[in-house]
Amino acid sequence: MRQVLEAELTWTGAAFDPGMRVEVAADGRIASVGPIGGAAASTATAEGRLGTRGAQPVTRLPGLALLPGFIDAHSHAFQRGLRGMGEAFPAGAGSFWTWREAMYALVESLDRASLRRISARAFAEMRDAGITTVGEFHYVHHEREGDFALDDAIVEAAADAGIRLVLLYSFYATGAPGRPLAGGQRRFATAEVAELWRQVDRLAARLDPGTQTLGVAPHSIRAASPEQIREIHREAVRRGLPVHLHVEEQRREIEESLAAYGRTPMAAILDAVEDAPFTAIHCTHTAEADMERFLAAGGTVCLCPLTEGNLGDGTPRLTQAHAAGGRLAIGTDSNNRLAMLEEMRWLEYGQRLHGELRGALPDARGEVAPTLLAAATTGGAGALGVAAGRIAAGHWADLIAIDLRAAALAEMPAERLLAALVFGAGNEAIAGTYVGGRWRATGESRKV
Repeated sequence: MRQVLEAELTWTGAAFDPGMRVEVAADGRIASVGPIGGAAASTATAEGRLGTRGAQPVTRLPGLALLPGFIDAHSHAFQRGLRGMGEAFPAGAGSFWTWREAMYALVESLDRASLRRISARAFAEMRDAGITTVGEFHYVHHEREGDFALDDAIVEAAADAGIRLVLLYSFYATGAPGRPLAGGQRRFATAEVAELWRQVDRLAARLDPGTQTLGVAPHSIRAASPEQIREIHREAVRRGLPVHLHVEEQRREIEESLAAYGRTPMAAILDAVEDAPFTAIHCTHTAEADMERFLAAGGTVCLCPLTEGNLGDGTPRLTQAHAAGGRLAIGTDSNNRLAMLEEMRWLEYGQRLHGELRGALPDARGEVAPTLLAAATTGGAGALGVAAGRIAAGHWADLIAIDLRAAALAEMPAERLLAALVFGAGNEAIAGTYVGGRWRATGESRKV
């Protein structure tokens, strides 16, 4: 059913404008955006009272502002099960590598039912945080050796939560360059590239084409050789699928790559794919020369500030990626805290702390909030290959309704609203979300 949304304010790409209407087609895409009264409109209210103005229902949203839905370009949903764990350090300071052992213990405890439950809970919390699309970097494949049963659990969990899913199907063959998988890593195994594509084809036949698509993700230079990365990337390009990899989150990863291949992970991957574009997750320790080459190839950097901070990864240098324009995306990674507004501001705050300055990622007008919004919307959409992240005709009607009556936004003029939201508000300002034009009020995650 077609519908029209009329909010108090609507983000039109550069500002919040009053008096706008968003027409949503029956297939869940935006049919048109324009001023109220600018065309024969279509009317219900936010409370569900129906009106008539033309042939279509109109939903009036008083006290609400519409933004494009946030796009989480990098998630490991199962890691929501680690929340509250690993935050005590009786033996002294921990590290990414000690945290990883706790993660492997969780992996070994999972079955299809528990993975679906944990993941659905994570996805539902994402909706409450304004996330309408998730790029799920999925590598926990097996309930029993070789069965790939856990892949279906992720697809089902996303459907349970009603979130748009880009399933980034991971290839994981080694525990480190030249080392076999061990322990919990065996549940990640995709020993041959041909097996990856068999499973991708199997899943493609069962996805909901309205809300679910696929990409591929050679996990990292630790888990896939340059030759395997090359083979996967070439076939992904042929199929038109996005490609994501973890790159240089940890210094040890760089040391292992130098020892095995004589090159940094970024250089080895770029050589393998012949300088074709892909999305690199983290890039915490990427050298300037490698980053220049990566960006020249059309690559996108996906940052996960809350996870990177929690794990003590370090602070990436984002000057080059920011200067390249539109090359930043944001992910929630471990899902220890699901709050995209916090991810956005800590993307900026990390750079401020590192550089001892304010305004690290300004746009051409000197404003930072639009840069951060772009990373959380259009940057992620580009990285995942989805028609989302904009309130514009032809894009999915994936939207956030911001509560203008929230305490953090009280008496906020429209021209300051975005900055106030990004730097001063949290999930409590999000009244609900639309995915493909279907409404879900904040708080409904408790029902999943």
